[in-house]
Amino acid sequence: QVQLVESGGGLVQAGGSLRLSCTASPGSMAHYAVAWFRQAPGKEREGVSSISRGGNTYYADSVKDRFTISRDSAKNTVYLQMNSLKPEDTAIYYCVIDLSGLVYRPLLPGEYDYWGQGTQVTVAA
Repeated sequence: QVQLVESGGGLVQAGGSLRLSCTASPGSMAHYAVAWFRQAPGKEREGVSSISRGGNTYYADSVKDRFTISRDSAKNTVYLQMNSLKPEDTAIYYCVIDLSGLVYRPLLPGEYDYWGQGTQVTVAA
């Protein structure tokens, strides 16, 4: 059983930035495909960004050029840097992993094995 812990959520004004962090225990984030999903009240869960074991990154169109996913293997952590935040980015953000490190549809939730508890991101207008 792998546990994921997210941090970094909070309240920010529109146009501001936040950085989310995700660590796994036990296990090495360097071996996994890791993604961030989000879910806003009354909306379906949405894939935001993903990074493969090999370092390929993927983004939803809604966050492209604003969000950046990265991995620091030394710290066993994956980050989601979120800039130019908009009120529509308000959601619970979940970190997810695929143990094999390879996913064919990186922004679909069914590809992933473990989910974190989520961290709330609120963007005020």
